[in-house]
Amino acid sequence: NSGQPVNVTAALAVKKIMERERLPGTLMLWPGVAEEQLGTKAYYVRAGLFKDVDVVLFTHVGNNLSTSWGEGGGNGLVSVLYSFEGRSAHSAGAPWRGRSALDAVELMDIGWNFRREHLRLPQRSHYVIKDGGDQPNVVPPTASVWYYFRELDYPNIMTMWAMGDSVAQGAAMMTGTQLASVQVLGSAWPAHMNKVVAQTMWENIRKVGLPRWTEADQRLTRALQRELGVPDSGLAIKLPDSLSGGIMPMERRMGGGSDDIGDISWNVPTITLSFPSNIPNLPGHNWSNAIAMATPIAHQGATAGAKAQAMTVLDLLLRPELVQQAWDYFRNEQTRNTRYQPIIRPEDRPATWLNADILGKHRPEMRKYYYDAAKYQNYLEQLGVQYPTVRQPDGSCGGGAVP
Repeated sequence: NSGQPVNVTAALAVKKIMERERLPGTLMLWPGVAEEQLGTKAYYVRAGLFKDVDVVLFTHVGNNLSTSWGEGGGNGLVSVLYSFEGRSAHSAGAPWRGRSALDAVELMDIGWNFRREHLRLPQRSHYVIKDGGDQPNVVPPTASVWYYFRELDYPNIMTMWAMGDSVAQGAAMMTGTQLASVQVLGSAWPAHMNKVVAQTMWENIRKVGLPRWTEADQRLTRALQRELGVPDSGLAIKLPDSLSGGIMPMERRMGGGSDDIGDISWNVPTITLSFPSNIPNLPGHNWSNAIAMATPIAHQGATAGAKAQAMTVLDLLLRPELVQQAWDYFRNEQTRNTRYQPIIRPEDRPATWLNADILGKHRPEMRKYYYDAAKYQNYLEQLGVQYPTVRQPDGSCGGGAVP
């Protein structure tokens, strides 16, 4: 995770300047726990964590140094686990005595896929079966399926969720099973980033510029890109031409991914800084996206991000009119016609159990690979990996140039 090093480094640098120059102010570092599960930020908002915060500077790894404002192509979502209960029986000896919870899951998925034809173009919906029974000769008494319902705004997200509930209830009726629970595992509002804060950050991005990548950095990057069959453009050497942003009309938005920073962005002026710690053109959520994290690419990108982050914090501390302007935009533009309503229900709680079994299983093995900063200058040295290690013409992997 290269995001927290950006924030921690920036906070330590600003703290030192604040103490030296006697600048009043409070810096709050908070963890983006379970970001990929969209599992915490709505709960942070509900708990009032940001009620006295002036501005939020969020970070996310990318392959250039940039930020933006307004609303773009992303979706909000609700993440829901549907659990069914039936009755077990011998699948061959007395199947008529059973009621298959797995049948309910399968019929829900079939029903949703038929319903999908009649949904709006920006929607995204996808699912995985978390529990499908133990073995074929036992009618599954329990089964569950995990859905993501994504849409452009709160009303449409809630409409999709209600459709999902109806399909689940219908599947239970068809199979003589019970819809035992509808559990929210996460949620996210579509984000709206603050124009004033983004403009302030952009000016600092231009001052910081991109890292000066070494030949070794570019060699590793191009070798990996060729390995994956994507354009071997190398690392970015030029900033975006300008600050991107705006309010895209709803009818032109085609949907996309989600991030629960959106919930925070509708409660306090917020931006996201994208910093260049990853390699361009990779597929995302793929093993290849993790390669850069152990290399100087990630370290240099995080350092550049920390500089832009720290400079923006100082601007906000030293120029209080920027904070006022950010709130003017928030109140008079962003929230003029939209009011935040939580997607999570009052009874919902963070799904802290999620993935606990996987981590419990693999953590002992993971500990062998924890970085020992007292013994090694960097993680690659600890692993005994030469930088850059790339595929050679004979098919082997090792250091050196690739023609």
